[in-house]
Amino acid sequence: MSVNDYDAMAADYSADNENNAWNALYERPAILAMAGDVAGKRVLDAGCGAGAHSEALLAGGADVEGCDLSAGMLRQARRRLGERVTLKQVDLTQPLPYADNQFDMILSSLALHYLEDWSQPLGEFHRILKDDGRLVFSTHHPFMDHAQSGGVDYFATYTFEEAWQRGDQTVTMRFWHRPLVAMLRAIAQAGFHIEQIDEPMPLAQAREKFPDAWRKLTTAPRFLFFALRKA
Repeated sequence: MSVNDYDAMAADYSADNENNAWNALYERPAILAMAGDVAGKRVLDAGCGAGAHSEALLAGGADVEGCDLSAGMLRQARRRLGERVTLKQVDLTQPLPYADNQFDMILSSLALHYLEDWSQPLGEFHRILKDDGRLVFSTHHPFMDHAQSGGVDYFATYTFEEAWQRGDQTVTMRFWHRPLVAMLRAIAQAGFHIEQIDEPMPLAQAREKFPDAWRKLTTAPRFLFFALRKA
C-alpha cells in the first residue's frame, strides 16, 4: 500500500468521516459556517473527498464542482452526489483545469497539509476565482503538527508520517508541517487578503458522544481555518 493511499481506504474512510468527532462534529460544520451564504454562488470543492462538503454546499443553494486526486474517493463522491456535481480528478500541485475568473468561492477542506509548496495551489486558486472571490480552507494547525511529529525546528517546513487505522487496514499518511508565518507569507504572495482566521470548537453534541475527542479538541489546537478574499 502506498503512502496516502486514499484509493485503498476510500470506502472505510468515507464511512468513518460521516459521523466521527473530527470531521462531522468539528471540521465540516466549522468550515461551512465560515463559507456562509452560498446561495446562487459557483463553488469549487477542492479536495472534495467523498463529497460531504459538496452535498452541504448544494443544500445551501450553490452550483458546485468538485475535484480530488483520489479516483477511489471520487467514486464515493459520485455515488453520493449523482450527476448534481461535476467531478474531476485533479492534482493540486499542477495547473488546474478551470478557466480564469470562474468561481465565486473555493472551499478546500484539509487538503493543503499534504503539499510541500503552497505557491502553486494558492496561485491557481487566485487565478480561477472571480474578482473579489473568496477562498475558505482548513489545514492542520502547525502547533499540533509540531507537537505530534516530534519535530525539532518549528520554523522549518518538513514532512512527517502517521499511521491511520481505517477498517482492517493500516495506512501510512504523510503530511507537511509549516509554521504559521510560512502560511501567512504564501497567502500574501498569492494575492489574497485575510478576512478571518479561526480555531473553532466542536459542536456541543460531541461532548457526550465522543468525550475523549471533546477533551482533545477543546484543550489543544487541531485544525486552523482561513477565510481569504481575492485582492
